[in-house]
Amino acid sequence: MIRSADGPDFHGTVALITGAATGIGRAVAVGFSSRGAKVAIGDVNENAAHETIDLIERSGGDVLFVRTNVSDENDVEQLVAATVGRFGRLDCAFNNAGIALPSQTIAQLDASAFDRVISVDLRGVFLCMKHELREMVRAGRGAIVNTASVAGFIPEVGEGAYVAAKHGVIGLTKTAAIENAHLGIRVNALAPGWVRTPLTVSLEENKGLNDQLKAAAPMHRSAEPEEMVGVVLFLCSDAASYVTGQPFVVDGGQMIRGFLPVENRIYVGR
Repeated sequence: MIRSADGPDFHGTVALITGAATGIGRAVAVGFSSRGAKVAIGDVNENAAHETIDLIERSGGDVLFVRTNVSDENDVEQLVAATVGRFGRLDCAFNNAGIALPSQTIAQLDASAFDRVISVDLRGVFLCMKHELREMVRAGRGAIVNTASVAGFIPEVGEGAYVAAKHGVIGLTKTAAIENAHLGIRVNALAPGWVRTPLTVSLEENKGLNDQLKAAAPMHRSAEPEEMVGVVLFLCSDAASYVTGQPFVVDGGQMIRGFLPVENRIYVGR
């Protein structure tokens, strides 16, 4: 796989990433740091977050960790305040924290499970944007990327809460974009297909699911977290200075290929 050494320069900037303990969030946090940004990370998984911190610090990066439950407004407010208090500014944010629960149809789904997914995957994005935007409006600059999913475009059997949350993330992204474009602040979304993260890797041990993954994506494989980094960094960089309100699909061609028939498919949009 070809990986370019070229990329945006983030020296002198500060990036905040939620859900940075593992997976896409960790890869993006390391990516920002490798391009010169100071990095603040918020996550509930303290042990895994310290692995991310070690990766950044061993490479000479400057990183702050704040334990953060993104569904708790006080936690989110403290994360943003601590970031600005430590680094003096906030230029970029990647709102990536999310969860997914075992598949259940809407008729089977317990309301508390639905509420849990919405509280993290949708409310969490709202709360993060609310407090990030307040700081960015004061500064007169900023770029935000929210993690959506191909599930933000296409519904999937057994994933009602997740699909609802990711559709909502795209809606929030577009609304925040039009509300803040005139203020020098851009808001976009990353919409991955299947990415190998701790959230999904155990599911790939199911041979039937692996076969469906290969059938659904023209590239016949899932993505690695590092393959999401370039899109996020681009959207936060000056190279994307005229880009806002857009959900960027990074799915190996899954959506253009189309999904399998409902009766034969397993959800492949995380």
